[in-house]
Amino acid sequence: MKIKKVNKNQLVNILKGLNSSKEVFLFTNEIYEIYETVCDGIEEVMKITEFKEYTYVNPVVIILYIVNELGFYFKSRNFSPEKIGEILKTDSFVEFIGSIVCDKYLTNEQLNYKSPAFLNKFNPQISTLSLYFNFCLNILNKSYNLNKYDDLVKNMLKNSLSLGQCIENLLINAFDVEAFSTWRTMHENECILYCLVLNGKETFDSYFRHIQYSLAYRGQIKNKEQTDKIFEEIKSKMKEYNLKSKDMKKFIEYGYLFSIKDKEFNVDFKLNFRDGVETIAGLKSYSKIYELSSEIAHSSPLLIFSNREYYFNLTLLNLYETFFRLEKVFYIFYKKVSKKDEVEQYETLQKIYINQLHQIHNGLSSLFKDKFFRIEHLDNKNLQ
Repeated sequence: MKIKKVNKNQLVNILKGLNSSKEVFLFTNEIYEIYETVCDGIEEVMKITEFKEYTYVNPVVIILYIVNELGFYFKSRNFSPEKIGEILKTDSFVEFIGSIVCDKYLTNEQLNYKSPAFLNKFNPQISTLSLYFNFCLNILNKSYNLNKYDDLVKNMLKNSLSLGQCIENLLINAFDVEAFSTWRTMHENECILYCLVLNGKETFDSYFRHIQYSLAYRGQIKNKEQTDKIFEEIKSKMKEYNLKSKDMKKFIEYGYLFSIKDKEFNVDFKLNFRDGVETIAGLKSYSKIYELSSEIAHSSPLLIFSNREYYFNLTLLNLYETFFRLEKVFYIFYKKVSKKDEVEQYETLQKIYINQLHQIHNGLSSLFKDKFFRIEHLDNKNLQ
């Protein structure tokens, strides 16, 4: 297989497109020589292994490998530009780096191992959701002049949707069980967020205070006097709620739920996730799914001995349902921080793609029920 090499000017343009550091452009001639060496090496291997099915050789990827190998090699050596240039001109170094890049390109790009995935990134079940994740995350990545409550909502949305994007990437790379385990964290985030937005300022304030409790408990506050005061406050609060010293960790993590006035401890909630945060968030029907995901997260045999197709469909279904709830919170946030015409544009996007996502979800739900079995949480009551 003959490789069509880029010329030196094209290589420079590629480096510019990659936003390479200015130091890289001091050595474009040397980098090009390494690039040619790598291409020759790849060609030679392809000639003697013609039985392999090789794909297009991507010059951008080769150049990325070269630049990163050079950066890694010189980073800790503190050489002057003159010394680096001198080393780059030696044939032995060119062969050394060229050989490494050739090996990595062939193994990682041409002969890379991939388990067969159930869907690829271009399938509408994935690509439509990706469109939404990217739109929302670009909005949430902007800087806004927010109060501390809206800023927390923004950061929690960003964290949750980033996890959703991570789950998608795991699914299209055939890491179905691992994706299901990651959904567990996403679900924990959405439940905390729902607890806060459903119960308002007092719960937000209590949550902020419990963040300070957690920092003190983990030794993250350097001022000992301040830490001691926080622990005195924790003990006083625990006494107020008739909690024992053994309950301290649970109180620190879940005690902000006491701020919800119409909920009674040990009747309406307990100091744990499933009977506390998940219940207050109104998502208790996901408890069994969360428990199953927790088993996998804690390296049970399910991680190894599992039906991949079952976990793929279960994860995608739960990912959609979590997204629908998060999108509602995002929409409220977006209306707060955006101009009227931007909101109207978003509402147009909603009409097209949210409807498509609901249609996809309905199909996934029916398929799952027919192919596997009915689970309580699949009822649409959680999407209302």
